[in-house]
Amino acid sequence: MEKGDGFIMDQSSEKEEKPLPKIDFSSFVLSLYSSGLVQLGKVEDPSTGKKAVHLDLAKHTIEIIAMLEKKTRGNLNEEEQNLLKALLSEIRMAFVEAKA
Repeated sequence: MEKGDGFIMDQSSEKEEKPLPKIDFSSFVLSLYSSGLVQLGKVEDPSTGKKAVHLDLAKHTIEIIAMLEKKTRGNLNEEEQNLLKALLSEIRMAFVEAKA
């Protein structure tokens, strides 16, 4: 194991993994949205291959995305702003459907 940037890394597993996607605001918001869809049971959990509904976790994820929308208002480019608004709207609607 190797220590780097405050994290302990296992070099053997590092070689087997695919490269991670680029880190930017849009990919971060998309990852939150994807987690929310898993929590709502809309898509399979990649770790289990099964769908399960966890409304409390989904609500928490939606609140995080809403907080980001509020805190970043006026600081995003148009594409990021539109993406955030659309994803927040879609996941809120999916939450209502899952709750019914």
